[in-house]
This record gives sequence, C-alpha cells and structure tokens, in this order.
Amino acid sequence: MIIRRDKYLKKLIDKRGNGLVKIITGIRRCGKSFLLFNLFHEYLNSIGVPDENIVELSLDEALNARYRNPLELDTYIRDKITDTSRQYYVFLDEIQKVADIQNPYIEDKSAKIGFIDVLLGLMKIKNADLYVTGSNSKMLSSDILTEFRGRGDEIRVNPLTYEEFLSAYDGERRLAWEQYCTYGGMPFTLSLKTYEEKSKYLKDLCEKTYLDDVLERHKITNDRSVLGSLLDITASSIGSLTNPSKLSNTFKSEAKIQISPNTIGRYLGFFTDAFIMRSARRYDVKGKKYINSLEKFYFTDIGLRNARLNFRQQEENHIMENIIFNELMSREFNVDIGMVEYNHLDALGKKIRTQLEIDFVANKGNARYYIQSAFSISDEEKRRQETNSLIRVPDSFKKIVVVKDPIIPWHDDKGILYVGIEQFLLEERAMEQ
Repeated sequence: MIIRRDKYLKKLIDKRGNGLVKIITGIRRCGKSFLLFNLFHEYLNSIGVPDENIVELSLDEALNARYRNPLELDTYIRDKITDTSRQYYVFLDEIQKVADIQNPYIEDKSAKIGFIDVLLGLMKIKNADLYVTGSNSKMLSSDILTEFRGRGDEIRVNPLTYEEFLSAYDGERRLAWEQYCTYGGMPFTLSLKTYEEKSKYLKDLCEKTYLDDVLERHKITNDRSVLGSLLDITASSIGSLTNPSKLSNTFKSEAKIQISPNTIGRYLGFFTDAFIMRSARRYDVKGKKYINSLEKFYFTDIGLRNARLNFRQQEENHIMENIIFNELMSREFNVDIGMVEYNHLDALGKKIRTQLEIDFVANKGNARYYIQSAFSISDEEKRRQETNSLIRVPDSFKKIVVVKDPIIPWHDDKGILYVGIEQFLLEERAMEQ
C-alpha cells in the first residue's frame, strides 16, 4: 500500500542539497522510513539519480548492528562514496541507535564520539547530501539546534492526518470518520482488516515498543506499572487541564500509590520526548501571558490513546478535540489553550470573576486563530455556551467553531465562523472563509 505523504516529500525536495543534515523526526512507526527509503528514493530515481548513488542503511536491523559503532559507520559511508564527480545521497534510518563510544584519538578517557560527530564530519564531503531519521529524545528540536550547531534541518513527521488517511482508505466512505476516530493514523493499521488485528497492533505498539523504549532509554527498572498507569490516566483525561501535582494526587487517591510530582513531571517529559504525547500550555489572552503550571496533554495518535484504554472510552467530543489539536500541529501552528477572564454580577448583585476557556489559540507567523471544538450546537443556548469565550476576545483575529456534523460554513452576527469537522480537516482554506 502506497500512502502519499506529499507535504513531507515536498520538504525533502525543497531542502535537497542545502548543505545541512536533514533530520526526520517523529514517533516510531509513523512512516519516516517509508518517506525516506521509498517516496524520496523514488523521487530521486525520477530525476535521474541511480540507485548506486543512494547509500541506505537501517540501523535498527540486526544485520547492521556493527554500524552502531560510530567509527564503523563513518568508514562504511566513506567507502561507498567512491566517485568525486557524482552526487551521493546518504540515508540513515534510526540514527539514535548509534552508540557513544570513547574517542580513541584523544587521551582523555571521558571524551566520547557519537553519531553527531560522524554526521558533522560527513558534511565536509562536498558531494554527499545527508538524511537521517530518529525517534527519541536525542532527536528533539532543541538538541538538534544545539548539537548540530546550526547545521541540522529538522522535518517533523506525524501519524497520518485525516486527509492522508482518507487518501488510502478503501472501506465505505461513510465509515471513514468512525474508523479514524477509533484506530487513528498509524499507517500500518490501514493494511489490517479486522478489529482484532488493528487492536492488537496498536496495543503492542504502546506496550512493547513505546513503553519499552522509554524504560530502556532512561534505564528505568522498577516503575513499569507506574509509567503504564500514568499513560492510562493521561489517555482517559485528554483535553483536561492538569499538572504533576494533580496527577500525583490522583495516584494517591485512586491507586494508593505515593509518587512525587517531580517524578510525574519527569515521566511526562519522557512520554513527550518519545513523541507519544504533546502538551499545550494555558495562555491568558487578555493578559498576553502564560499562566501557572496547568496544561493539557494530547496523544500524537488517537488510535494509540484508544488502545491504552482498550477502546472503552470513546467520548467522541474529547477524541475530536485531540484530532483537531493534532491537525493544527501537523499544519505547523504553535498551539496554546486560551483563557479569557471577565467580571460580572451574580444573582445577588455581587461582583464575581469568571474564567472561560478557548480550546485552542493557534499561531503561525502573524496569523492567529481562536478555535472551539464544540461537537454539537444543537440549540441556541448551546451555541451561546460554546461562543461565550470567543466573543470576549479583545482582538479581531479569526474565531472558529468546529462541529461534528457536516454543515455549510456560515458566520454569525459576531463574525464567528462555523464549520464541520471533516471540512476543517480536509480543506486548510476552510479556516479562511
């Protein structure tokens, strides 16, 4: 099955030959390797690059284990680049598998050499264009900017968006949204036919791939059940404001487990480092500042979230909110949770202060959008509830309410745009109507 990832392919094409290491990051099994080894390889062939000028190495394969030694890797690649008159393309998959070893060329026993040193050295070969994939905390944007000293160019790949999912979905069109809400956008799920197959695959990914990765990477030997429980708690409360202290109290009251907020915070960081989850901070729209430590966590793929809960908690409103968040991240917005505060009188004439939430404040460049995931606005009272926060925003940026049902987009007398979820996901220009 060929699933086109045209947005990411275009980025690779545009960055070809720019003199930087192209670093493709994202959660494991989201399609990074296929993008590089199949789609981009196919593109290079189409413009006349022969296979012998494309050096490919998958470092997570046992057959290539020797090249996890950085010196062996360096020698292997240099031996492949034999003709100085020809352009070579070097593809290295799961580069984080390369170990740090003692530098044999320096007397200092604490000096290490690793994949960063290999790549920076290979960059000096004028006819070599470097592309690597990576899946863990060694490949975070902050590390790339620091370790590559401005010579790394990150391309973040996400699980399939609804548009990408739909392009490869061969079932009944009327069932597509339900399938996506249930099983998400991990590409391999599209090749599986039954509920049992999809369910097992996603559960195994969570338990045997992602959780094992976190435990191994951070050398955690005795907290597997705590990490699993934390993943389950965050899965069951997507779209809810929380922080490590609140989660610590949850463990204490529900699981009778004492675990410190600091430990919770570290473990949440491990999950975000592994690209399993992402967070959005709370932002005071009027005060133009971030407020306290509360934030929301969303799963990078909704199918993984559902698998953690054995597909029991299928609250479509929360699932829809998670999907909208992922879509905005895929469109490369910076996303916050908005808060608007206002004063009013209660029934007794007493002045009270109320905080209202805006699901998403999405920023990119000079553009900003305030977006409410409403699921349903079945009557006028419900519509007023969903837009109460939006009408109190003191600026003129676009305000959008996304509902579950297909509707003809329309604006109310406050200028708020109403659009159906599928149109919002399938047409980026829908935000501009």
